[in-house]
Amino acid sequence: MGLTGGGVVGNPDHAVLITEAAPSFEEQHAARKRKYAIMMGARIPCLVLAMVFYQTWWLALGFLLLSVPLPWMAVLIANDRPPRKAEKVSRHERRHRALEARGHQVIEG
Repeated sequence: MGLTGGGVVGNPDHAVLITEAAPSFEEQHAARKRKYAIMMGARIPCLVLAMVFYQTWWLALGFLLLSVPLPWMAVLIANDRPPRKAEKVSRHERRHRALEARGHQVIEG
């Protein structure tokens, strides 16, 4: 019986995780850069909206106050590593075989 879908011999519906490796540093760094860019990009519309609504002072102030903590939060999120996943790992478990319990004929001679 050869390998079937999922890389498991004999059971194509049950995939076995063979590694618990975390995403590579490059993947983690790219994800953090993407989050940073999105958060810093969200600051620009807040400042533009504050300028657009300058005659409605409370709305302009709200957009300004919203844009103030964004750089700080972006840096904190970008410098933080991703949380570890708490998932149950599916591993291949080998069946243990026992020796036969029946008696064997001994020939002496």
